[in-house]
Amino acid sequence: MSDYVDLGFARLDTDRAARTGDPEVVFGQGKTPQQVVDLLRVLAEQDTGRPALATRLSDEARQLVREQLPDAVVDDTARCAVLGALPEALGTVCVVSAGTSDQAVAAEAALVARVHGAGVEEVRDVGVAGLHRILSVRDQLDAADCLIVVAGMEGALPSVVGGLTGVPVVAVPTSVGYGASFGGLSALLGMLNSCAPGVVVCNIDNGYGAGVFAARVARRTSQR
Repeated sequence: MSDYVDLGFARLDTDRAARTGDPEVVFGQGKTPQQVVDLLRVLAEQDTGRPALATRLSDEARQLVREQLPDAVVDDTARCAVLGALPEALGTVCVVSAGTSDQAVAAEAALVARVHGAGVEEVRDVGVAGLHRILSVRDQLDAADCLIVVAGMEGALPSVVGGLTGVPVVAVPTSVGYGASFGGLSALLGMLNSCAPGVVVCNIDNGYGAGVFAARVARRTSQR
């Protein structure tokens, strides 16, 4: 039996769930809306125990998913679509975002973590311009198995969170900011240079990568 499905324009890796515990996901950017729909449909037919997921979907792709896959759940904030039932939630991932402008990336991270089997809580608008806001949710941070901290501008929030709790922190820089933020590069460098231990960093705007990593941590922790 082949370990992939050849659709002509793509070869779906149907063996990935067996190898890694997580099935392949459709990265929608650069694909046509019809390609996204076709990939989602075939992924949903695989017996992986997870729903099919497509990320980075354009407005046109999300609209076509709604039309051709009426059972799919489309999240316009996260720019994602999910086809199939969510798995049982194991462990807890807390997604912490600095500002409302970071919400698209935070929403992607939260949805991806749910699809990959973690329970998810969200803490929004707790950026460093008002430190009392993050201090007020310290107990909630401590209770999680893994934290995803999303921030743009100077990217300081993960360092602050890393100094408040010993929970593993996945930092996600966003492309939010004025000119000297260089499309998220300033936040990325700030997070990479964090003096707080226990902070790892994903690529700019990569809520997907953070969501998968945090879900794996939460699932493993819950099995102990």
